[in-house]
Amino acid sequence: MANVVHMPALSDTMEEGTLIAWHKKVGDAVESGELLAEIETDKAVMEFQSFYDGILLYIGVEEGNSVPVDAVIAVIGEKGEDFMSLISTKDKSETTTNEAPSQEVLETVTAPLNTSAEAKPTNGRIKASPLAKAMAKEEGIDLSMVKGTGDDGRVIKRDIVEYLENPQTMTPVVVEQPAYSLTSQDEDYEDIPTSQMRKVIARRLGESKFSAPHFYLTMEICMDKLIATRKQFKELSEIKISYNDFIVKATAKALKLNRSVNASWLGDRIRYYNYVNIGVAVAMDEGLVVPVLRSADIKSLSQIATEIRILAGKARERKLTTEEMSGNTFTISNLGMFGIDEFTAIINPPDACILAVGGISPRLIMNNGEIKESNFMKVTLSCDHRVVDGASGAKFLQSLKDILEEPMRLFI
Repeated sequence: MANVVHMPALSDTMEEGTLIAWHKKVGDAVESGELLAEIETDKAVMEFQSFYDGILLYIGVEEGNSVPVDAVIAVIGEKGEDFMSLISTKDKSETTTNEAPSQEVLETVTAPLNTSAEAKPTNGRIKASPLAKAMAKEEGIDLSMVKGTGDDGRVIKRDIVEYLENPQTMTPVVVEQPAYSLTSQDEDYEDIPTSQMRKVIARRLGESKFSAPHFYLTMEICMDKLIATRKQFKELSEIKISYNDFIVKATAKALKLNRSVNASWLGDRIRYYNYVNIGVAVAMDEGLVVPVLRSADIKSLSQIATEIRILAGKARERKLTTEEMSGNTFTISNLGMFGIDEFTAIINPPDACILAVGGISPRLIMNNGEIKESNFMKVTLSCDHRVVDGASGAKFLQSLKDILEEPMRLFI
């Protein structure tokens, strides 16, 4: 009996997924546990393995298209098996209807997927999936030379692959030029589809900003002694310890001293954590990803430095697991390395606070009647006023300042 494959919920916040790549084509044999596709969730690109044995009879979502969780994306069964009744009333993608598959779709069950279709450009543009565009750019391919086989002549991954294998057989697509010429830069733009990650970031931060009453506390911290301490570490330690690693360690210690800030709003109750899991924001093209450093309060500087680098690397490669992106009790966002002196951050749910860290800047000050150069860093604590009041937030920042200005406190 044929089995319908649905878009899986690959994270706790996933509402829809984008089919990045199929690793099987219609007619291929599939085994349970075998890699079937790559799916972009709101947090990462994840591998999706088949739950069934059989033949891939039907693909309902083209590469580059997005569909809601539980939508039909494929059918696996025995060769020649009738599967129409299984999918005739299901939504197959954003670009399909609830009608039964057309004859063209049914033909793809027994024929190769790369049947040709003329591209239908709009205003001089070629339709192509994000993956096809990336592949074309990497290979130096002019998309107008590639015949698209996707919906409405859209160029998809398999078209690029076929072009690379048989470029001489491809017929250039004639692009109809618009009847007008651009006369203003206002009309020169590019629309890029919103990734699942960006959609969820927008939704979650929007909910945080407008549901949690934010207030902000800023403090300036002298970093002279920490700079000297880090210099000693560079001479003694084989592991590179960054300023951010010191800040994470100091924050974890300050949170243990100020439990009221290491908390979450749960509606009918406030949860205060006895452990410290710090989310460390990592910048990506699609937005911020927040891998979580667990038990930061009991880890050494070397452990913190090593784990943060591993997590940041996995984040940039989009290989973080759901577990590695959940369980945070507090979050740090550091933009100092980008030359930012001071900023405010939006609270990362379910945390009650987030610490925005600026860069370290030198400044001339008067010290014991003498002018000297000293280095300062500004930090801003964003607080959920339902959980943290001004005095609690200020006490936390004072603890953090005391630790960073006397780094030996980190080791006692």
